[in-house]
Amino acid sequence: MIVILLPAYNEEKSLPALLPKIEQVMNERGWDYWIIVCDDGSSDRTRELLAEYAQSLPLDIVYHKINRGLGESIRDLFEYAADICQPADIIVRMDCDDTHEPQFIPSLIAKISEGYDVVIASRFRPGGGQLGVSKYRAFISYGANIFMKLFFGIKGVRDSSCGFRAYRAGLIKQAIRFYGNNFIQMKGLGFTSTLEKLVKLQILGAKFVEVPFVLRYDQKQSPSKMVSSITTLGYMVMTVMYHWPWGGWRNNYGKIIKEANQVRHE
Repeated sequence: MIVILLPAYNEEKSLPALLPKIEQVMNERGWDYWIIVCDDGSSDRTRELLAEYAQSLPLDIVYHKINRGLGESIRDLFEYAADICQPADIIVRMDCDDTHEPQFIPSLIAKISEGYDVVIASRFRPGGGQLGVSKYRAFISYGANIFMKLFFGIKGVRDSSCGFRAYRAGLIKQAIRFYGNNFIQMKGLGFTSTLEKLVKLQILGAKFVEVPFVLRYDQKQSPSKMVSSITTLGYMVMTVMYHWPWGGWRNNYGKIIKEANQVRHE
């Protein structure tokens, strides 16, 4: 089964465009699928529209009474998916603003089937790109990816700030068992959780790969939810937490994993 995760905040204009395209791609390939949407305290008609779509689509809804931000929405979506998925299932996370075209889902699924754990839809691979992105936002994305390469060096990853990805469900179940509530720890720091997941999965030894895709920011109808200053602060905090020599993620979690592997081999 393919489980599609959509964080939504005030997306009444985007849902009627995105959901039928997901349905079409899934049905054309005869895939079993389920959509899980987190309505993060929307103040428009998002909740009403989701209730209507749930009558005709395989769709579950997680509701937040108030807006809690992307980090908490993503945490709730991944924990929900981990509960309902079997290890061999595939989890696909997309944005809900119609900037991630479902037509790229098959190429993500194909790489998972080849044995990769995490497949990223990348703007920075041959054939990829982005439309309608301002120079400022493009600069922020470029800077974030340079930052990730310098401080975390995840092999095979050029586009670490794009949330359009496929994950082997067994890996996500393992990550939530291992990290618990700290799998997504940077919940209140903007879009930092998008990068944090890669770092936490790298510590577990995940195998990454990218496929090209085109970001359709020209199709976006809802306002941007990203506050660049908060997200930048989040990147800095995450770097300290990862590299901190006394109990940082790299040393602390790495030690736990090493000890667990030694016990298994004894």
